[in-house]
Amino acid sequence: MMNGLWAGMMLAAVVYGAFYGTLPDITQAALDSAKEAVTLSMTMLGILAFWMGLMQIGTASGLVERLTKGVEPLLRRLFPRIPAGHPAMEQIALNCIANMLGLGWAATPAGMKAMEELSKLEKIRREQGAGVPAGTASDEMCTFLVLNISSLQLVPVNIIAYRSQYGSVNPAAVTGPAIVATLVSTGAAVVFCKIMNSSGRYR
Repeated sequence: MMNGLWAGMMLAAVVYGAFYGTLPDITQAALDSAKEAVTLSMTMLGILAFWMGLMQIGTASGLVERLTKGVEPLLRRLFPRIPAGHPAMEQIALNCIANMLGLGWAATPAGMKAMEELSKLEKIRREQGAGVPAGTASDEMCTFLVLNISSLQLVPVNIIAYRSQYGSVNPAAVTGPAIVATLVSTGAAVVFCKIMNSSGRYR
């Protein structure tokens, strides 16, 4: 679907350029965009490498582990059916921490691992006759997905990098509004999840 959409847009641009005699401009715009994409990618790679390095230092020093344990009591209220000490809770906590630090890319592996562990947990429940049907997302999966999408961010690294790349005088000025916006979105997500879980409407 998306491939067809992009192909259609490019074809329309070429046809339009040929009809109105602006093909040289389209070619130049394509070259400029390719150059800008590479430049932006290098900028984002540097920012990501920096923050990933800090995450590795935090992991080696035990800081990430302490942060994970710190957010687990809060997550326990959202995921009361996950057994204590289950690997899924650790991965969910790690995903939330990475999102808080603005490391959306770094949060993805933990998020995928959390979903895998939640799937294993639901399989065990089905064997015990208490799980949802195969192929159906559990309450925990839905809650985690909503929480991950709302993504509370204390340091919006990606946005700061984009603003810096495009010449912002104060790239970090967006930090305050980003915290407020993501705090509101996460709060709304938590309320929504609690309502849906209590009503059983996820299923």
